[in-house]
Amino acid sequence: MYELFQYNWQIREEWFQWCETIPNEELLKKRAGGMGSILRNLFHVIDCEQLWINQMQGTPIIEKDINEIINLNAIKEFNALTKPITEHFIKSYINEAEEKILVYPQKNGDKLQFSYNKILHHIITHEIHHIGQLSVWAREIGKQPVSSDLIMKDIF
Repeated sequence: MYELFQYNWQIREEWFQWCETIPNEELLKKRAGGMGSILRNLFHVIDCEQLWINQMQGTPIIEKDINEIINLNAIKEFNALTKPITEHFIKSYINEAEEKILVYPQKNGDKLQFSYNKILHHIITHEIHHIGQLSVWAREIGKQPVSSDLIMKDIF
């Protein structure tokens, strides 16, 4: 599973590089679907990753206001802060993940239960989903999206 996180992180870094070639106004422009903009989508996948990981670790969630994300550097800084937390967790707990359970309280008082293994798979597929939205938006502005072809990545 660690390799799939590495894959997501590599694709994320490639999107950061792609974004460096795009004007900031275009990165912030309101779009249909996803989280509403390229930068908000990138923030969202990073934020959700750290939310789940910190909940599984029992450590404080890093509170970051999405409205403070006004440029690519803010995204990169947030990523630099959160990625090591995820990486440490995955390397430390990967063998135990199938057996541990997170109790997730709902706003209405109900409690859901998820295995750590299911949460880790959710984090992986959640990012892949939102990266697909970035690809659609890239094409809408006439740009070639980052290739997310797993078979062509040097990870496994």
